[in-house]
Amino acid sequence: MKRERRSRSASDTGETQADGEAPRGVRHSFRAFRQRDFTIFWCGALVSNTGSWLSNLAVPYVLYQITESALWVALVSVAQFLPGIFLAPAGGSMADRRNRKRVLLFTQSGMALSALLLWACWISGWHQPVVLLLLVGVGGVFAGINLPSWQSFVSDLVPRGDLHSAVTLNSLQFNAARSIGPALAGLLLAVLGPSWTFLLNAVSFLFVLGALTLIRTTPARPAHPTSGGVTRRFLAALGYIRRRPGLVMALVVSVLVGVLGNPIFQFTVVFAESVFGVGPVGLGILNAAFGLGAVIAAPLVSGWNHKVSLGQVVRWGLLIYGLGIVAFGIAPGYVFGVVALVVVGGCFLAVVSALNTSMQVIVADHMRGRVMACRIMCYTASFPIGGLVQGFVSDRLGPRTAVCWAGALMLVAAVLLMRWRGETRLARLDDPHDDARLVPVTS
Repeated sequence: MKRERRSRSASDTGETQADGEAPRGVRHSFRAFRQRDFTIFWCGALVSNTGSWLSNLAVPYVLYQITESALWVALVSVAQFLPGIFLAPAGGSMADRRNRKRVLLFTQSGMALSALLLWACWISGWHQPVVLLLLVGVGGVFAGINLPSWQSFVSDLVPRGDLHSAVTLNSLQFNAARSIGPALAGLLLAVLGPSWTFLLNAVSFLFVLGALTLIRTTPARPAHPTSGGVTRRFLAALGYIRRRPGLVMALVVSVLVGVLGNPIFQFTVVFAESVFGVGPVGLGILNAAFGLGAVIAAPLVSGWNHKVSLGQVVRWGLLIYGLGIVAFGIAPGYVFGVVALVVVGGCFLAVVSALNTSMQVIVADHMRGRVMACRIMCYTASFPIGGLVQGFVSDRLGPRTAVCWAGALMLVAAVLLMRWRGETRLARLDDPHDDARLVPVTS
């Protein structure tokens, strides 16, 4: 039997409280957990993403052991994210026209299969870098289709008043996995070897698949969806974004983070081996520092959104983000580097969750999947480009130089954005929602 989508009235959105006062502080930041389906989805995603981070650390680690090249490590990002650049339009179209839950079940199953193949190839002795990159790319194909539905699905699970909390908690779950996964991966690599990290990653997908089967929410789609093929619908989304300065600014900052900020995550492998001289356990701690920073920042970002605008979060988050990257680049020792990465992780959570929330709030519901696909395309294109450039610089001038220059450029960009007063400025990240009527998805 078809389920009717719940009405998002004022009482359902959480925008008003029985006592007439809006919730405040840390307790307010976790309000999305009041929704059963979101909580189930969040728990399954946490386990699955923790498993993914086992592989995300193990693949660059074994590649650096084999090749001793930062450029090969950067190619992991290319193989992982390049398919998403080309498949995001199709994924966004599917997110707007198909049942998002069914799309996620299909793509998560494909990602689980690619993870299982990676484990099978490793235990069979196929350790060639090209083979590893190819299998990472297979998972990237399914991820490219998956991401627009994944990000859009969050809005199906909570009323609009809890959307900020849900988006921040979704980012928190990802970054908590970033903290737990690498730390566990470091121990596994040191004690049992890479094969166990690949196997546990494959097994972890069972949790998110199980969570999806338990979710009862019926996703929504527009009453009058855009007609035409994938290309036409995607061009319509681009035109929609151009008319909304808040969405344009969110995409610009996403590219900035992807090019200058994100590559530091892959450089932990290089710093652990070539700068700090620590083993896989030390490498795991370096990566866990990102997640720890995110866990600390999440309640502050979501719990006090009634006092701090999204534009202010991005403005100051970018500035401190750049300082944290420079601090890591010049870190005199391992402990200082860990502390710097805690700061970087917190700023990454603050900036990315604010950008994601801004786009989710501004966009009309019938354009959500395609607009999020545009964001994914911009972000996934910028990440490997930044990684390749910084990997190239690192191989020739050293990893410290590459990281410091990236941080310095982010500082300059942050200052320029803070001073910009044009139509497309950071304050537009707080633009209001574009309302649209929804109907239940039945196919």
